[in-house]
Amino acid sequence: VQLQASGGGMVQPGGSLTLSCTASGRTVSSSTMGWFRQAPGKGREFVAGVNWNGGSTWYGTSVEGRFTISRDNAKSTVSLRMGSLKPEDTAVYYCAVADWLYRDGVPIQRNEYEFWGQGTLVTVSS
Repeated sequence: VQLQASGGGMVQPGGSLTLSCTASGRTVSSSTMGWFRQAPGKGREFVAGVNWNGGSTWYGTSVEGRFTISRDNAKSTVSLRMGSLKPEDTAVYYCAVADWLYRDGVPIQRNEYEFWGQGTLVTVSS
């Protein structure tokens, strides 16, 4: 599976941004998809995940209520709409796929995800 993320950029505090990730090379319609982020000098942090049919979502505590994850299996894409952005949201954002096939839950550990995109930088600054 190859994952291509896009949509990163610079935004002011309080603003919004939407990231997208497209999968290719193999169908991911039965897999879980998620987003992680890594700020400078910090470890990679779980941001959000969505199960195979979009019926289950899970968010990291620092973004819950501000970010929304969604997927379109017909287009093999997963999106992350980020609102009320804060400077501490500045990071490289990575999309990932976990082969939790046809499951209701969403894994939050990095080692549960087998495939990773290259990352897209989000900078929140005035």
